[in-house]
Amino acid sequence: MGGYFGGMLARAGAPVAMIGRPAFVERVNRSGLFLDTTSFQESVKVEASTEMQAAADADIVLFCVKSTDTVAAATELAGVIRRDAVVVCLQNGVDNADKVRAASGINALPAVVYIACTMEEPGRIKHNGRGDLVLGLDDEQTRRVAALFERAGVPCRISDNMRGELWAKLLWNCALNAISAVGRVRYGRIAENSEARTMVEDVAREFLAVARAERVVLPGVPDHEAGLAGAMKIATQMSAAFSSTAQDLFRGKRTEIDSLNGYIVQRGRELGVPTPVNHALWTLVKLAETGQAGAVA
Repeated sequence: MGGYFGGMLARAGAPVAMIGRPAFVERVNRSGLFLDTTSFQESVKVEASTEMQAAADADIVLFCVKSTDTVAAATELAGVIRRDAVVVCLQNGVDNADKVRAASGINALPAVVYIACTMEEPGRIKHNGRGDLVLGLDDEQTRRVAALFERAGVPCRISDNMRGELWAKLLWNCALNAISAVGRVRYGRIAENSEARTMVEDVAREFLAVARAERVVLPGVPDHEAGLAGAMKIATQMSAAFSSTAQDLFRGKRTEIDSLNGYIVQRGRELGVPTPVNHALWTLVKLAETGQAGAVA
């Protein structure tokens, strides 16, 4: 995700520095960042470093770490960036900006990200669908960030209901990510399978019960039928993609499931709302994290 959005900004002429692992940094500094998108294939020149210090002079920081690394990365970043730098959380989950603030004092800007992409090898980004953002808090700073993305060809909408937008994205993540991971299938297979669609509907029904108890108003999602329709639209738009949870399992990495279905299970317990289907999916992914991950053709 960071490679895609940073690469799009660099392609539009913005000076971009990327912070990543040694293999990524070595490849990008040697050959550039290659963007293989649904509309173009192009190598983009960016700077890359393994050190957080590379963000010291940044006007805008795209915070793209996994939710499991939010606190550690925010704490390190706080000792590096300028006080007037804008930090934008491009992450899954609903509470990462809050975690960043609590851990570091950085007043992070939450964002909702809709994209399907993978890093097939270090320095090579494969874009499979969408690539748009939603930002909240309509002020001068947010409008400046949105305009920067728009100039780079990244659709960016500003919402006056950011909490609802974050929960709406969480709904799609809860509905699709774990099923893709446990079933080891791309999104398109979920949309085509009637039993999978029934499971998505059950997830949405439980999710919306928790959201109502939380007094969250999800834009355009009045009931579980709308939730199912929205999830199927996402699955169709990104039919060739595996979920980020599936990709993590295939690579033997820890997933973000605690911030997805696990978050709904936790809030359901606290609010007295049953979430058996979300609990089953959360449990299965947690078990798979301790198992043997393997590649899928």
